[in-house]
Formats: sequence, structure tokens, C-alpha cells
Amino acid sequence: MLSPAGVERPQEGDASDENEEAEFFDAMEDGPSFITVTATGNIQHKRSGSNQSMMSGGVPNHWTHNESDTSGTNQMQLRRTRRSRIPDKPNYSLNLWSIMKNCIGKDLSRIPMPVNFNEPLSMLQRLTEDLEYSELLDRAARCDSSLEQMGLVAAFSVSSYSTTVHRTAKPFNPLLGETYELDRLEEYGYRSISEQVSHHPPAAAHHVASERGWTLWQHITIDSKFRGKYISVMPLGNIHLQFHSSGNHYVWSKVTSTVHNIIVGKLWIDQSGDIDIVNTTTKDTCRLKFSPYSYFSREVPRKVTGVVEDGEGTAHYILSGTWDDKMESAKIVESSQGCGGSEGKQKTVYQTLQPKLLWKKYPLPDNAENMHYFSALALTLNEPEEGVAPTDSRLRPDQRLMEAGLWDEANIEKQRLEERQRLERKRREVQANQVLEEVQDIESYQPVWFEKRTDENTGEASCMYRGGYWEAKERQDWSHCPEIF
Repeated sequence: MLSPAGVERPQEGDASDENEEAEFFDAMEDGPSFITVTATGNIQHKRSGSNQSMMSGGVPNHWTHNESDTSGTNQMQLRRTRRSRIPDKPNYSLNLWSIMKNCIGKDLSRIPMPVNFNEPLSMLQRLTEDLEYSELLDRAARCDSSLEQMGLVAAFSVSSYSTTVHRTAKPFNPLLGETYELDRLEEYGYRSISEQVSHHPPAAAHHVASERGWTLWQHITIDSKFRGKYISVMPLGNIHLQFHSSGNHYVWSKVTSTVHNIIVGKLWIDQSGDIDIVNTTTKDTCRLKFSPYSYFSREVPRKVTGVVEDGEGTAHYILSGTWDDKMESAKIVESSQGCGGSEGKQKTVYQTLQPKLLWKKYPLPDNAENMHYFSALALTLNEPEEGVAPTDSRLRPDQRLMEAGLWDEANIEKQRLEERQRLERKRREVQANQVLEEVQDIESYQPVWFEKRTDENTGEASCMYRGGYWEAKERQDWSHCPEIF
């Protein structure tokens, strides 16, 4: 845990305490206040009854995950050896405040920054990192109950933040038309393609198809502001997930990430806000509360709590944990109105079975502190790969130079690429002016692999995959790709 001064403090406890029979949660700001009390053994047996063969302490057996099994991402690497390290990060000193002091209140995507503030991955690659724990979705695809499935989807939504706890450097802003593919069909059954579809505001579209029963897509716009002592990064847009066998369609969005101690002290990152997950098919819901860090709080740091409810509003599971470590689920067996809470508010008391582990973070690779704190998956994302599109992030020269530790050369190359992008934007504006008397769409760029559509479930307009990328890769026909590097 990091104090406001950036000093490491010991963990105050795990997300759950097995030595206590009751856990007490603070009131959720925008949701019902509740307390959970772990049921005794007798009540557990009485309540579970005939369901005991299917349920193990409140969750199906296939939900559970062996905490001692830390092989994680490396389990399937036997089919293809991927790299497990990158060059150590050079020890470059840079006065952050000297550059940031003129950026207060501004959109950081419009301000040129040296690579010294970056990590050697693009935002498209960071977006793909959401798939680090894709096996949660594989397990969810096998669930017969939509409520059990919701628990795993919620754990997956939290897991994407676990890699950020030490990652205070910013990813490279992708160039317009930049793409990134991740083909893990052999290892994990999925293929992922993303494309930068807008430059101002910066927006990326992402599509993942899995042979293990699910499809995920998202269109995310990043809004970032420098507030003086901290930087806020607000991802705007929805993530969609559909399971093939049931047709269950889940929608949620991301929380705000905040990087603290910009002026003085050690940089540290926090996640805060709510994630409202909705199954648009069954109307089941789950609100996850990411509690903001407080130096004076006695709560477990980086805490996440949530309640899984059916379409009628009846609560079935309590979710709890931390976004940097693990999430657990406890089945509710009884609920009642408790005594008045703070400010006279009544709290709902949920009696639950013993919590079961849904997700556990993989340990970081050896020497991670010198490799930008990359996870095992992140270390492979920028690995050179044959046959990718000429617009792929792996081929971006300034990012490649930075990864190699040649930061001075990387900064020169970054300036060249950004100037080239500005000139290309001006060229498109001139063309648009020649066609129209009044420019209606100054950013007339049309994505190659994605197109604007209206989502049937939510009614939102977003960029969705039009298809053709993997077929073009098979033919090695990249004639439609712009020259951006």
C-alpha cells in the first residue's frame, strides 16, 4: 500500500479474514448499505440442503481456483516459447514538474510528451491486457446459471486493473490507423484485434472472438486531465461481452484511474468509482464499488465490494476483494433489515455461506521492477511477430527504440511520427474542404477494420468490427492499410 508520500506501508490484512465469522462492509455511496454475516456451520447445512452436490460453499465447483496454482499464464506456453524478459529500464532522470506545470487542466492527449514518461507499450496493447485472465470468461461460458456467470464476469472486470498497481508510466498514444493483433488461438482459444479509430479525442475499437464460447468488444475514448497534484484518466465507453450458448449479453464501463504525487514524492496509482454490470438478456445486475484510497482509513486498501442481483432486484451473492489481488464470492442465504447505520440509514444484513475464491492475481515475473512491472502477458505483447499488419504497434519505431533502452533516439523518432501525423490531418482537412462548402466531419478518417454502428441492445453508436482482418493476414494483403510509420 502506498501512502500519500509514496512510502511503502505493510498490508493491513487480506481481503477476507477466515478467523472471523462476520465481515462488516461500509455503506456503498450509491447503492444499498449492507452488512454481511458469515453463517455458522449448522445454518450452512440447513440452507444449502439439496444444492450441496452442485454448490460448494455457495459457488459451483468450477468457479473455484487453486490459490497454490500460480503457473497461470505460463501453463500453455509449451506450444510456443514466448519471451519472458525485455531489456532493463534505463535510469534516466527527468524533472516531471518542469514539463507538467504548464499542463494543468488540459487534455494530456494533445500535449507532446517525451518517451521518458512512457512504458514501451501502446494504449492498444494496454487495452489487450484486459485479456490477462481470459480463463474467467472460459469458465463463465460453461455456467448454467446467469447469476453464477455474472460473478465471474464481475471478477474479470476487476482483474483488468491488477496489472496497473505499479504501472504509473503512460502507454504510447497510438497513431491514427495504428492496429494491434494478439493471436492466442492455440494457447487460449481467442484472437484479438484493435485499431485507433480517432485521434482527437483519442479512441480505440477492440474485438475479441473466442472459440471457448464468448465474444468481447469495446469502443473506448480516453479523457485525461492534469489537476496539479494528480492526473485523472477517465475511459469513456462501454465494454460488451456475449456468450454464444446462452446469448447472455453483458455491458459495463471502466472506473477512473488516478496517478498521485505528480509534484513531489513517489508516484502511485488508485482506482475509484462504480462499475455497473448489466446482463441485458436476463436483467441481472452487479454494482462493483471501488473504494478510493484514504491514508486514515482502517479498511483494506484497494477494496472492491459488490452485490449480484437478479432481474427482480433480489440479492444472491456478495462479492468482495481488492483490485490488485483477488475477488471472492459468498452466496446469500438470508437477508434482513438491521439497525440504523450512520445518519439514521438502515443497513441490510446479508447472511452468507463461506466465501469462495473467484480470481487470484498471478505473481509478477522475476526482475519485474526493472522491466516496467510488466506481467508475464505484458512482456510478450511487443514481441516481434511475422505476418502482422504494417500498422501494428510492434512495428512502431519510437516504441521499439524505447524498449531497447535507446530513449534519446526514441524521442527523435517520436517527434518525427507526431509531425507526420499532424501533416496528414491537415491534408485530410484540405480534401474535406474541397468536397464540402462547410466541413461537417473534419476528422474524415475511416477506420480500416471497424465501422460505426448502432448497438441493438443499448442504442449507442460505436465502432464495431467489420471483419476481414484475419482473412487479410492469411492472404498477406495489406493494401488497405495506411502508411503511418
